[in-house]
Amino acid sequence: MDRIARSAAIIDGKQFAADLLGDIRLKVATLKENTGKVPGLAVVLVGSDPASTVYVGSKHRQTTAAGMNSFKYELPAETTQQELMALIDRLNVDPQVHGILVQLPLPAHLDAGAVIQEINPDKDVDGFHVSNAGRLATGSPALVPCTPLGCMMLLKDRLGPDLAGLHAVVVGKSNIVGKPMAQLLLAENCTVTVVHSRTRNTAELCRAADILVVAAGRPGLVRGDWIKPGAAVIDVGINRVEQDGKSRIVGDVAFDEAGHAGAITPVPGGVGPMTIACLLSNTVTAFCRLNNTSAA
Repeated sequence: MDRIARSAAIIDGKQFAADLLGDIRLKVATLKENTGKVPGLAVVLVGSDPASTVYVGSKHRQTTAAGMNSFKYELPAETTQQELMALIDRLNVDPQVHGILVQLPLPAHLDAGAVIQEINPDKDVDGFHVSNAGRLATGSPALVPCTPLGCMMLLKDRLGPDLAGLHAVVVGKSNIVGKPMAQLLLAENCTVTVVHSRTRNTAELCRAADILVVAAGRPGLVRGDWIKPGAAVIDVGINRVEQDGKSRIVGDVAFDEAGHAGAITPVPGGVGPMTIACLLSNTVTAFCRLNNTSAA
């Protein structure tokens, strides 16, 4: 840890998220003054998964703290597909709701894919709907998944607004992080490589990266000798491991070996705090588009 502090700059996602939330509060106040309305976020929780319950509670608190309307729907675990779809249909046409988020994972008997596609794409603040994925891929205005959006904000804050020509390597190809992250980097004119579990020369490709975004879900996957000196490293991984009889949260990058990086996000305190902040940012974006207005 000391070696990291003396060399690689720490990208403080917690502070960046706090600043972003402050900016969102100002935008919400401006929208209320100009339109008489405020953005509204509806969060749907099915069942009582402990982690999901905590996360939904945090979203509710931060939404209201930003001056927005927060609508929380807590449904029993035995809720049917038809009942859940009916709720989403009501939220799709509710003029007070500008963002809809269905907390994942859903109980096993529910079809999460169908649920996501039922959400109005213009209110899909998670950015998971195929319409938003297509818009992002083609360079059209889209609601972007929150974690990749937060990663991009942190990168631009660290490296500046022009990322053109930099070689970016994304480790992981999930629909939630890896693929949209690659699309965002392409939109910034980076040269983008995506590596995954079937890639044969992962370490070699990572060593060539000016920007390395790791979202594999494997603790300590990326070792220090995989990182190019001076590279910007964004560690999306959040893994709970047992060490010396204690439970701790670690990332997908071997943090203590990454002192030669130019900058790195810690885990925790890096990408994680950005997710809810970007969710609220997306809700403001959705409000503005639905109301043909601006928060400027």
